[in-house]
Amino acid sequence: MDSTAQLIGRTSESAELVFHAPDPRLAGLVIGYTGQDWTLARSMLRRVVALASVIVVIDFEPPVRRLITGAGPAAVPASLVRGPSTRATVVEQVGREYGMMIQLTPPGAHALFGLPLHEVTDRSVGLDTLLGTDARRLAEQLAEAPDWPTRFRLLDGYLLRRIHDGPEPAAPVGWAWQRLTRLSGDVRIGTLADEVGWSRQHLNARFHEELGLPPKAVARIARLQKTLSFVNRAGPISWADAAAACGFTDQSHLSRDFRLLTGCTPTELRALMIDWRDLLTGDPSTTRRSLLRLTGDRAA
Repeated sequence: MDSTAQLIGRTSESAELVFHAPDPRLAGLVIGYTGQDWTLARSMLRRVVALASVIVVIDFEPPVRRLITGAGPAAVPASLVRGPSTRATVVEQVGREYGMMIQLTPPGAHALFGLPLHEVTDRSVGLDTLLGTDARRLAEQLAEAPDWPTRFRLLDGYLLRRIHDGPEPAAPVGWAWQRLTRLSGDVRIGTLADEVGWSRQHLNARFHEELGLPPKAVARIARLQKTLSFVNRAGPISWADAAAACGFTDQSHLSRDFRLLTGCTPTELRALMIDWRDLLTGDPSTTRRSLLRLTGDRAA
């Protein structure tokens, strides 16, 4: 699963955060599942970066969530769908997080919900708005299951039935999506348009309508993900070297994209990811310090 899909911290030794790969028949449609059960006794801010994928949160016992915007806090629905996004968002949360998360590719979400994804771009909507009574029934079945492996099997069965009966993107759109993601955005949009036999304008319009983002935005996000993976693997490395290795024209180009897609600088984002990693590992020497930073309390 993408390291920036959701930044979720482990807050105690009893917290559960379980990752699982979907059935191989869902390859290219479903990226992964997460089961989670942990509690925040104090309010925490979570930064969720721009994503070309779609996140589905199924709450068994929803926490209190609020979207932090320039106009002030806004309520976030329980059991929600977060559409493809072109900008970072900040969510304030407190209470028990108990439920499951599904990460879908845009073609997978298009098939699951049966709607053009531009309708949910940069939005969080209630799962029941898109799935109707299926949303409640699915949440109840998952909550009543005895363990996480059973829940993962239930999700596989539901998604196999629903997605395989759903619509597919137009063939040129699906092909362009595969090319963009396989090459981590390192292909010109004009080249993609020539390869599918469409004008660049027509490809942009159809791609945006069906998959929620224009091809250029998908390329930019794919390059960001490539950079984060590269930095994690390479260890200590300068951002200038990372920019050269990951397809940016220079370090300034990398910094502009990071600010646009994550709302912070590369160095700030790396520090946040280290804090969340420390929470996940539960290292007592770092957990308290990281939790204080992430909850906005600067006192040591």
